[in-house]
Amino acid sequence: MSLAAQPAGLPDGASAASGPISAIKTRVVSAPYRRPFQISSGISTELISLVVEVHTADGAVGIGETSPMTAYTGETLAGVQAAIEEHLAPALVGRDPLDRAGAHVVMDAVLRGQQVAKSGLDIALYDLAGRLSGWPVHTILGGSVRDRVQTTWVVGLGTLDEMAAEAAEYADRGFMHLKVKGGQDPAKDLELIRAVRAAIPDDAELCLDANEGYDATTALPYLAKMSAAGLTLLEQPLPRWDLAGLVRLRERLDVRVMVDESMHSLHDAMEIARRGAADVLNIKILKVGGLHRALQIANVAEAAGLAVKVGSMPELGVATLAAVHLAAAVPGATVAADLVGPLMVTEDPLAPSVFADCDGWIDVPQGPGLGHSV
Repeated sequence: MSLAAQPAGLPDGASAASGPISAIKTRVVSAPYRRPFQISSGISTELISLVVEVHTADGAVGIGETSPMTAYTGETLAGVQAAIEEHLAPALVGRDPLDRAGAHVVMDAVLRGQQVAKSGLDIALYDLAGRLSGWPVHTILGGSVRDRVQTTWVVGLGTLDEMAAEAAEYADRGFMHLKVKGGQDPAKDLELIRAVRAAIPDDAELCLDANEGYDATTALPYLAKMSAAGLTLLEQPLPRWDLAGLVRLRERLDVRVMVDESMHSLHDAMEIARRGAADVLNIKILKVGGLHRALQIANVAEAAGLAVKVGSMPELGVATLAAVHLAAAVPGATVAADLVGPLMVTEDPLAPSVFADCDGWIDVPQGPGLGHSV
């Protein structure tokens, strides 16, 4: 594919021309959580990510990030790094770095699955395209429908008093969408919802993420009471495979149901929409393979009349910035995004200034690429 040196409409001094991909490098970064982050499937004391650099023959570099959460995706850091270095990188070297759709065709041909690995490369390619053109990534995704993106605050598992106090603290800081982790016992989660609801403002939204922890028969009476107690969003209450159960819950509850673990691909999104198994799709960029796939899923959601939340594994600043751009560019991303990774660690080593002093909203970067300085 030949590239024009200066396509019409590019910012002054920018050029979409670039040599082929010449090298792909990875390195591990980490940061300790402010407090251990616990969900129903496990606990983590530090957030570990893999930084992915895509270099071109002309010296341009795009930076991406991916962060496997093994208890959630089944992928390990070593496995993701090996997938990139041994399989995906050799297949992409020599290719046009601006051919992002083609990159996915090639990656899918050489390695099935491994969406977490592919996402790191995808994010780096979008960052590179933005740096070459002078455009922010949200422009490459189609434009920005919002200049600021609302973020939720995610409260990990703890005692009832600890979780209610944390939710109240962050509501006072301006976070008006609170997500609490549950899924271990619906009776205790009902107590939690009542306690948190009493501790936060009446106009704050409250989400419970059960992380597949319930079964429909035993949980339904408690979920109905949670809805009456002020729960506004219910995330993945049932095992990922139980779409029929999710349909039954939606028919019986006055609370919106959101899927996360049930949706790992474009095909999953189509089946969920076809069966009416959710009101909201939680699109995690790393889970689905990158921005390219995430935008495709967002288009399915729009066609089906479903709302979108841009989720988080969580990850550090580079991948979280990718989520900011996606949330800015998707009209249906009306549920507060989970842009919390950089806020949950003692210091984000990748993009500390962007997320400093967050009050529940993140300004969408307007500079070239993702907007980091890695």
